Amino acid sequence: MKVLKKLFGGLNMTWPKLILFAVIAGVYTGLINQVPFLHDTSLTDPAIFFDRWVLCGILIIMNAKSNLDSALKCFVFFLISQPLIYLVEVPFLGWSVMGYYRNWILWTILTFPMGFVGYYMKKNKWWGLLILAPMLVLLAGHYGGYLGQTFFSFPRHLYSAIFCAATMLIYPVAIFSEKRVRTAGVVISAVMIIALTIWTIIQPPVYSTDVLISDGEQGTVFDDTYQARFADPSYGTLTIRHEDTIDAYLVHADMRKQGQTEIILEAPDGTEKHYDIDIGQSTFEVKVK
Repeated sequence: MKVLKKLFGGLNMTWPKLILFAVIAGVYTGLINQVPFLHDTSLTDPAIFFDRWVLCGILIIMNAKSNLDSALKCFVFFLISQPLIYLVEVPFLGWSVMGYYRNWILWTILTFPMGFVGYYMKKNKWWGLLILAPMLVLLAGHYGGYLGQTFFSFPRHLYSAIFCAATMLIYPVAIFSEKRVRTAGVVISAVMIIALTIWTIIQPPVYSTDVLISDGEQGTVFDDTYQARFADPSYGTLTIRHEDTIDAYLVHADMRKQGQTEIILEAPDGTEKHYDIDIGQSTFEVKVK
């Protein structure tokens, strides 16, 4: 508890420290996002998602000296860190990557009023929980998304899911000292975490797309008299459908996890054709065996 109180209100967040914090956060995120084998993992999630940045914002707010100090420091932190991410990536990806920064410009501007209002959480009143609530909802949405990705491509994004769940429970405890407010915040967070976990178990993510077309690149001709299946049924299901707009038969896949398996296309006479398929988070590659 002492560690939490130190982090959330006991740090001397001077301007030089804040600027250094912003530079380190931006450079680190940009560099680690260029490591190929870390792509689509928890370590590169901060380059896309908000959850780690929420922590940065709350730490700044809780260690600010006033509303204006909180607002200015939040704004400057994000004004430095976010474009730095893309500037670090320019040598690897070219100047076109700076186009992605426009998605963060509005959020950077909004950090000023959010930092100003967020400072009122330090008043330790019940309405402070109303200020924190949107952040808890945002983190809950991230948690559900990460958990679904973990189910699909375990253990990818598991750390991100745990991080979101943990911080949702920690923030009310670290920010508020009033017992009823803290308890209410923890209960709200716990309910959202449990509900999203149950929902993800009941409705796991499915990647639905067409993976083969009759007389397409693979040169296979088939129609609705054929049967299609994965060699390992745990990867999902395959069905054959007709697409009227192009007058062609397609093998449609509902894929439930990432990995490598085979597509088996069986003709009415029992002969089979096999294809290797490499399933990604939102991509796939099919090769004739």
